[in-house]
Amino acid sequence: MTDAEFSRPHRLDQIGGKRGEFHITAEPGERDALKQRFGLLALDRLEARYRLDREGDIVIATGHVGAAVEQACIATGDPVPAEVAEDFTVRFVPARLPDEEEIELEQEDCDTIFYTGGAIDMGEAVAETMALALDPFPRSDSADAVLREAGVLREEEAGPFGALAGLRDKLGGQVE
Repeated sequence: MTDAEFSRPHRLDQIGGKRGEFHITAEPGERDALKQRFGLLALDRLEARYRLDREGDIVIATGHVGAAVEQACIATGDPVPAEVAEDFTVRFVPARLPDEEEIELEQEDCDTIFYTGGAIDMGEAVAETMALALDPFPRSDSADAVLREAGVLREEEAGPFGALAGLRDKLGGQVE
């Protein structure tokens, strides 16, 4: 299986036929380890509800991830609280051996996880889904002021029209 901080394995031979609904919740120690792994200030809640369906060696997991986190602001380092509420569909596909035929993934296959052995790990899939749903550039309320003070331009100021506006200002507004 895996050495994941939040491991919830499901054996393949127990998946199929009757669709079961599952609910998993990360325990405090697991949340602490995931907090470190994903560089979070806090991970107060991580849970998921999901169903598993099996089509041969392929397992389809559909469900919902919920989490309460605090991330560090990119400008100030201040805590930025966030809620994750993300629906997901993940395909678990057996990993191919090097001498086997290669699989090409299409756009709709982006949420595919390869597995080896006789089990899949929903805890790891849920943790990764949560991480992908996080804001990559969290900002606190004071971020804009700190960035402006550091000389960072806003998007509209940095583009070509922003440069023209700066030129207009230098010419004293004489350009029409």
